Amino acid sequence: MKVHHHIRAFEQVLASYDGKLPLHRHLIVYFKQHKQMGSSDRRWASRYIYSYFRLGKALLDVPTIERLAVADFLCNNELSLITEHAFPAAATQIAAPIENKLAIVKAQFPSFQLKDVFPFNKQLSEGIDTHQFLLSLFTQPDLFIRVKETHLPTIKAKLENAGVMVKELSETTLALPNGTKLEQVIEDARLYQVQDFSSQKTGNYFEPKPYEYWWDCCAASGGKSLLIHSLEPKVKLLVSDVRETSLGNLQERFQLAGIKDYQKKVIDLLQNNDQILHHYEFDGVLLDAPCSGAGTWGRTPEMLYFFEEHKVSNYAKLQKAIAENVVKYLKPGKPLIYMTCSVFKEENEEVVAHLLENFPLKLESQELISGYRDKADSMFVARLVKTDDQG
Repeated sequence: MKVHHHIRAFEQVLASYDGKLPLHRHLIVYFKQHKQMGSSDRRWASRYIYSYFRLGKALLDVPTIERLAVADFLCNNELSLITEHAFPAAATQIAAPIENKLAIVKAQFPSFQLKDVFPFNKQLSEGIDTHQFLLSLFTQPDLFIRVKETHLPTIKAKLENAGVMVKELSETTLALPNGTKLEQVIEDARLYQVQDFSSQKTGNYFEPKPYEYWWDCCAASGGKSLLIHSLEPKVKLLVSDVRETSLGNLQERFQLAGIKDYQKKVIDLLQNNDQILHHYEFDGVLLDAPCSGAGTWGRTPEMLYFFEEHKVSNYAKLQKAIAENVVKYLKPGKPLIYMTCSVFKEENEEVVAHLLENFPLKLESQELISGYRDKADSMFVARLVKTDDQG
């Protein structure tokens, strides 16, 4: 029976994965090693493994294939062979609203609790609708691109002509189905940047001015630097990261975007960097801090499944230490933009409270950007302004 083929393929993929690599990278390697799998097999195996992890920590005591059937039922509107086989009561309700589906699961599995999907005892940031956030974990977020205002109508038309479902969210943002092969539709990669909608919204807090000197201190591959440059093309930038490979990716993206007026440095922000930065003073610092990533787990559900709660406190310590080491390079009256892609209060408001208590900073504004309302990631952003030249 074909369903047994599906079950065997899923079980083999699950057994091969230990959570150390991002799931999408693991699947690329796995499928290269198992060339006998056809495109249909790869597609179903990917769907099943992502659905399985989307159930988070719920129903862990249920046999694996039954658990998968429940997960796949909650996460999809098209019936799979495994759901039909292992959870037949759900077969006729595959297209039902999510609340109805939850009731069906609860009737069949009385131990099921929605809160067990995301069972962490850490307090969530203010402004999160916990129920809606939990429901969002069953859905893959959209793919978002940021484009110049002048290019948006042309790019939108090209995508629509190629049969891609497009939503215009702002004068510079388009939402597309996840998995859209952009490079096959828009040949010139200089015309857009892939960036989550919530990440784009953090730019509302930057307020750069021409010729100011800003430091993107955890720059990674440069998403926030590209964003601030789109807001103010005459801003000057220092970009740094502890990983040289990330800065290599950043350099490629900057070249494509035509950005030339910047410096880049490999800097470990947990060390004393006075020798490297002793003469630097910045008009603004972007701190997109390392974090649990809990606001992105709808996109990376394997992280939800494998995450250990004690790591939240470890990240909070790291965030405080990094912030403490960058504040001193900020000019008085200028902003530190603190950002995470976490939904945990300990990494967000509590880090901000620590900085306000220990450094000459005042809070101008902060927000938990609830991306689940837009099929996007959730992010936290705070704008803190240095009040004097001490610290």
